[in-house]
This record gives sequence, structure tokens and C-alpha cells, in this order.
Amino acid sequence: MTGDLWTAREITQQPAVWRTLAEHLAAGKARIDAFLAPLLARDDLRIVLTGAGTSAFAGEIIAPGLTRALRRRVDAVATTDLVSNPREHLAEDVPTLLVSFARSGDSPESLAAVRLADEVLSDAWHLVLTCNPDGQLYRTTNGDRSLALLMPEGTNDRAFAMTSSVTSMMLAALTVLGAGPDVPLLADVAAAALPDLAKRARVLAEEGADRFVYLGSGAFAGLARESALKLLELTAGRVVSYFESSLGFRHGPKSVLNDDTVAFVYLSNDRYTRQYDVDIARELRAALPDGHVITIGCRDDAEEETWSFPGLGHLPDATVAPVLLLAAQHVALATSRALGLDPDNPFPANEVNRVVQGVTIHALDE
Repeated sequence: MTGDLWTAREITQQPAVWRTLAEHLAAGKARIDAFLAPLLARDDLRIVLTGAGTSAFAGEIIAPGLTRALRRRVDAVATTDLVSNPREHLAEDVPTLLVSFARSGDSPESLAAVRLADEVLSDAWHLVLTCNPDGQLYRTTNGDRSLALLMPEGTNDRAFAMTSSVTSMMLAALTVLGAGPDVPLLADVAAAALPDLAKRARVLAEEGADRFVYLGSGAFAGLARESALKLLELTAGRVVSYFESSLGFRHGPKSVLNDDTVAFVYLSNDRYTRQYDVDIARELRAALPDGHVITIGCRDDAEEETWSFPGLGHLPDATVAPVLLLAAQHVALATSRALGLDPDNPFPANEVNRVVQGVTIHALDE
């Protein structure tokens, strides 16, 4: 029997953790607003969302929603890109709020990104969202030009893969930066969906597919990327997973399809954008065997949605993305179990580590 105590627990605990998060953010609102409100009032402020791996994808998911809600420039730039090319990504020396997502806060790129922003920019500010009170990022970035917010206890996932950590940091960022997610509603819908998701994922995993594709538009393009990574991680690379935007998939990446492929398409809540998601889903259904195309959405449309999260169809995509991510987490967990792996530790020989190792941070040449 595989060991998956922590992975399963950390997926299931998310609705409860989100409710606790909302309470913590409400209690700290005065301190948070004192730091962020003057910055967000500046018309020339650039917001950069950064992190590595799943933490980078958190920024990709919520950046479109923040751009729309705040009507200002919000960029998602991975720390792995920012650290290797700081002068390119921070070329415009404008007032910048660097929002760092970090589960452990000990990844070398996360620490270097903060330092490099201060070196390259003349007016850098920092918002740190992390899950580890003992991490270097949390311990070293509270100051006049920085604010570090700690996610609720239990979000510093003990399992290998990021689950409750990433959804909590996403909701925290949306909340404090002014996108206003209804966290209790999201938690209620997620809690109601969890049992059915587990069953659906288990049935799918038992079919033994070894190639998965995740597609989506806008915020859901980032969601597709994180979904594919979760499956790749928890199956230790034994299942091929691919991601792309709904429109981009036809431009070459469609070559990945074969008769064994299972394709997931996230359906946007935006009526205009949703049309492109529905188009590719219909095209895939004509190309793949019955049951191999699964659409996931919130509009409660029985004809278009295979897996549905009713009650969230009126919300922006970035806001509902943490809930939809539960589906991908369950698929990854169930597939890992079906392969006889240990989802808590899919790399027992440490080929891939929970906190990245082997990175050398080089000094920035003058």
C-alpha cells in the first residue's frame, strides 16, 4: 500500500484552511492596509508576482484577474527567470511591488529575487506570502519597505507536492491586493465537491491512461500548467502531462495526442473567453475516444461541463481557480496511487527535492 497520509490530508483540509486564512487576514487588515494602500494608490506602481515552480504558476493564475480588478499592470515573472536575467525583467526602473510566493521561504531563487530587486531598482517594495515561520524569507523581509504574511498552520505542506500551500497563497494575494474573493463561498463549494472529486479521480486513474493534457485560457492557462506539473510530480514522471492555452494547442502542441490521451479543458466563466474553450473541447471529443475529454467549469451547464462546481459561475476565473485546482490535485493523487507510488515521497532517491537543491546564486556584475 502506498503512503499518502499527508498528500491526501493536505488536499482535503483546504476548505477549512481557507476559512482560517480569511479570519487571519480580516484580523490583520489594519496592518496590511497601512502597508499596501499607499502603494496601490500610486499610478506608476508596477506589481510583479514571483516564485519558483508551483509558486510561479500561482502568479500566472492570478495575474490576469488582478490586472482586470486593479486596472493596472500586473506581471507574473518566475524567480528562476528573474534571478538569471534581472536586468531584462526589471529593466524599467519604476516603483515596483515584488510579491513573493514561497512555501518554505528557503529556496535560493526566492531569497535572491528579493535581493536583486533591491539592487536593480531604486524603489522596490516587497510583499511576501509564505507558509513557513522558520523560513529565511519570512524571517528577513519584515521592514519599512516589506510586509511578510504567514499562511495558516498546516499549509507548509509536509508532503512533496504543493497543495494547500499554493491555494492559500493565491487567495491571500487576491484578498490583500484588492480582488475581493468570497473565501467562505469558495470554501463551501470546495468542501461539497471533495467527495465526488475523489471518486471521479479514482475511476479515471483505474483506466490506466499514461498521457494527460490540460488546457485553459487566461487565468486557466496558468491553472493548466500547475495541473500538469502536479500530475508529473506525483507520478514521478511515469505519466506524461502537457499544458497549453485553449487557442494555442492547435499550433503544433496538438501533436501530443494519441488514442490513450485524456484531455482536461477548463471552461472560463467569461462568456467571450469560454467560447474558445468550448470549441477546443468539441474538437478534441471528435478526435479522442469517448470519455477521454473532461471539461471542468462553474457555470452549471450540464451539456458543456463534465465536472462542475455550481454556484461559482458569476466569479472571475482567477478567483475560482483554487477550487478547480482541487480536481487536478485529486487526479494526480489517484494516478500516483494507481501506479503503486508514494505520493508523499514520489522520489525516494531524492532525484527531485521538496526544497530545491544544487542552485548557485552568482553575484550581479556591475
